Amino acid sequence: MVGYAYSVSPLSFRIPFPMPAPRFYCDAPLAAGARIALPEALAHHALRVLRLRAGETVTLFNGQGGEYPAVLEVEGKAGFAQLGDFNPREAELGGRITLAQGLPSGDKMDWVVEKAVELGAARVSPIAAQRSVLQLSGARLEKRVGHWQRIAQSAAEQCGRNRLMAVDAPQSLEDWLAQPADGLRVLCHPEATEDLATTLQGASDQTSITLLVGPEGGWSDKELEAARKAGVRAVRFGPRVLRTETAGLALLSAVSALRGW
Repeated sequence: MVGYAYSVSPLSFRIPFPMPAPRFYCDAPLAAGARIALPEALAHHALRVLRLRAGETVTLFNGQGGEYPAVLEVEGKAGFAQLGDFNPREAELGGRITLAQGLPSGDKMDWVVEKAVELGAARVSPIAAQRSVLQLSGARLEKRVGHWQRIAQSAAEQCGRNRLMAVDAPQSLEDWLAQPADGLRVLCHPEATEDLATTLQGASDQTSITLLVGPEGGWSDKELEAARKAGVRAVRFGPRVLRTETAGLALLSAVSALRGW
């Protein structure tokens, strides 16, 4: 008997999976069956940057919930989309989480905004804390907020959310605390006596949770006292000290997991 040895490359077993249609946020009214002109910036990104062609399928959403499959049409430099049936698909958490983030130094806030979108946060409120190194005002402030909002938009396109996470303009903790409270508010502090899980168990009826995370230098004593007087509860989160750009995202993930969201 003659024996045969077979050598098959692993590449021959690869199963081709279809690539998902590119997703775009479109700040315009959308309706099933409509033909719409794409905003100039969106058309440029789709046709010039991504080099999509007429007849290709994309997905459009306008941040109001759900999405629409669409077919691209091109006329000169202009782009159009023929919308299909509305798809009510959502990718939101079962509750509402806000991250009140003490402004970190450099471009760390870019990372926080992007990852907060991916993790399902409903809002990010930058706090110009007393120990924040980054201080913004005037035109520089307006430009930076617009930059963060564009990051949130791009992150929603990438991660499959059909609603945009809100990004507020930075404000002091005092001004932020003066606004009406919405649900449970907790502040991450390494010396707190109560842990996060215990605090959440005691507020199981709350579906809106705000997480306060200080900048690199932490909250000042004055800020901690103001938060306490405003009813914010201090919580401990593990035995390690996390960087400011890590702490809020870790808390967000933990809350989502503990609540089954």
